[in-house]
Amino acid sequence: MAKAGLHVLLFPLLLTALLQSCHGQERKVHIIYMGERPQGDFSLASTHHSMLEGVLGSISSAKESLVYSYGRSFNGFAAKLTDEEVGKLSEMEGVISVFPNHKLKLHTTRSWDFVNLPAGSGKVGGTQGDVIIGLLDTGIWPESESFSDEGLSSPPSKWKGKCIGANFTCNNKIIGARYYNSDNSFDSTDFKSPRDSEGHGTHTSSTAAGREVAGASYFGLAEGTARGGVPSARIAMYKVCWSSGSCSSADVLAAYDDAIADGVDIISVSLGFGSFLQYLEDPIAIGSFHAMRKGILTSASAGNSGPYPFTINNYAPWIVTVAASTIDRKFVAQVVLGNGQVYTGLSINSFNLYGKSFPLIWGGDAANYSAGADTEISKFCSLGTLNSYEVLGKIVLCEFLDDGTGVLLANGVGTIMADSSIKDFAFNYPLPATVISTEDGLRVLDYIRSTEKPIATILVGEIWKDVMAPYVVSFSSRGPNPITPDILKPDLTAPGVDILAAWSPVAPPSIAFEDTRSVNYNIISGTSMSCPHVSGAAAYIKAAHPNWSPAAIKSALMTTASNVDPKKHEDLEFAYGSGQINPLRAVDPGLVYDASEADYIDFLCRQGYNTTTLKLITGDNSSFCTTTVPGRAWSLNYPSFSVAVEDGLPIRAVFSRTVTNVGPPNSTYTLSWYMPPSINVVVEPSVLSFSATGEKKSFTVKVYGPSIAQRPITSGAIIWNQGVLHMVRSPLVVYTVLPGSSLPFSSSSKKKANFKRSSMYHKNGIFGHK
Repeated sequence: MAKAGLHVLLFPLLLTALLQSCHGQERKVHIIYMGERPQGDFSLASTHHSMLEGVLGSISSAKESLVYSYGRSFNGFAAKLTDEEVGKLSEMEGVISVFPNHKLKLHTTRSWDFVNLPAGSGKVGGTQGDVIIGLLDTGIWPESESFSDEGLSSPPSKWKGKCIGANFTCNNKIIGARYYNSDNSFDSTDFKSPRDSEGHGTHTSSTAAGREVAGASYFGLAEGTARGGVPSARIAMYKVCWSSGSCSSADVLAAYDDAIADGVDIISVSLGFGSFLQYLEDPIAIGSFHAMRKGILTSASAGNSGPYPFTINNYAPWIVTVAASTIDRKFVAQVVLGNGQVYTGLSINSFNLYGKSFPLIWGGDAANYSAGADTEISKFCSLGTLNSYEVLGKIVLCEFLDDGTGVLLANGVGTIMADSSIKDFAFNYPLPATVISTEDGLRVLDYIRSTEKPIATILVGEIWKDVMAPYVVSFSSRGPNPITPDILKPDLTAPGVDILAAWSPVAPPSIAFEDTRSVNYNIISGTSMSCPHVSGAAAYIKAAHPNWSPAAIKSALMTTASNVDPKKHEDLEFAYGSGQINPLRAVDPGLVYDASEADYIDFLCRQGYNTTTLKLITGDNSSFCTTTVPGRAWSLNYPSFSVAVEDGLPIRAVFSRTVTNVGPPNSTYTLSWYMPPSINVVVEPSVLSFSATGEKKSFTVKVYGPSIAQRPITSGAIIWNQGVLHMVRSPLVVYTVLPGSSLPFSSSSKKKANFKRSSMYHKNGIFGHK
């Protein structure tokens, strides 16, 4: 998982003066969102300058204020504004919303075999080389073997992108690359180009579409053939994240504006926010909506804030939201004490001490008193708290999970960290290290206390079989959906733990900045790693079915997903959604739950947005809301079913769904379903017969039952079966919430949508009857 932080801007005195209003208010970057791009081949920059001139008073001030003019794929701009100027702009005709330039954070081989997509399985029809995956990330290392263009033809004729930046060359694999930095703030390690100094973007790109590279490993660990899901697909990199770890809303929207117009087929976004945002102040929701209108699916990471509920990111229904799960291997490193006792911990430990034992010391006995540390502080081994004289040449027992730099810079040989909070994934460290349980840590401490000259060694890392896999890792963010509880999120889970993929050779390979080693392949974990697995799987389906809509591709992935054992997850579908991706099955799903732009417009209407707003979003005067009262989202043709019930109220829900036959003609599907006995489900009709491919059939699902007091989640499934040929499975979840705690509407549907968490400026009349 990647490091995070905020950019700090240092302005020259003259620029600082220019950025102050007459009232002394500092101008900050805001995004002005205006919906769909007007028809016609012209630049919108003059319109945006004119709007700013009307607020700022002069064209020179307008040009100084403007950061981005979005106009290739949708209409809007980013500008430096005071709060007063924001208020004036938000009232202008054609403005949908004005919101601050939020900071997003990154959500940081064998995995493709584990999800049943072995090497060479891409020859299923269609042309993978025509599929273009666009990634919004930290950049890419173009010289990596994973991005060789050997044997690849010229880019597809539809491609309109560019390769921008010094000291960076594209090829027939990486066919486009751009970079964005609205803050104009760079660290000394940053490249002012799409080149990757962090490793994250190189890793995600190669996971989605890297070429096959034999003998790839991390210092000999996990050696094998590294490859992406679609090795012959093309890559377009849009660098929006920098070495500080943050990525700005303005840059993300600029990247979406370009990616859509450039002609990508799939957009992969391994980043998100740490807080809830409404759909029209979320740059990923806005960008992915306009991408969806052009037939482009966005795959986005769920976030790394688990295992707590309501932590999910990227929850818009037109996005496929991806959780992270394990594969059938885990990295361990054992500690051997001088008395022969062996303790097993988690670590991707590439350092080999060759069995040599070293003196062992507890961090609490090596306090750096001159720096103000004492035993209660130094036992955690944080940077600067250890006495280097006491630690020199020793292995240190620490009572906290850290990056190891405290011991490294105090000249220690290695570290044993005792922390039970990490049980299902491993880090790599800049020195020999392992993480054992708190209980085992106490046993090691007892050995130190009872032995005159305690010694230990840390063995080089090993790979053990994880018989419990797959299960959703603890850090993966959980649902339910904080904005629209009737839409189940996450949608899917995919491998995101201990993933080997390409890396930037100038980026530290471990979680410590001080690690000066260089690697071409690295092993890291995060929903950032699971997201490109789904991006690759989506590209795999796109190659086989180039005319399928984003919703159809998403449906195919969800309804064919492999079941995840519910006994391993107390939060059930809030952890794994429909299950783990199964790309081979997804190519032939039998039926799909398709959804058009009109379906999502109807969804937004039911979220409380009015006709005037939606006409601006679509650029279509025929867009119309049939209802002005916010209500349930059960009519959206979604491949899963979610019922949120206020505590103490009976269960009453009616869903309407339509499935499209994408299998052979003359197909008949019969219904099966399961739920706990206390909840009743009625599906009508119970048999769907199709005479042609492309034919549609509709059905209703009624869910009812008595109140279920404060039950976190109850789940089952609705399944359409075509004998042994197809099984189209959709999860059905019912859960209770405290009145008013998460529902954006009351049980009577008379209350407007709750936007208390929003810091967005809305144009008057965005909700209601206009």
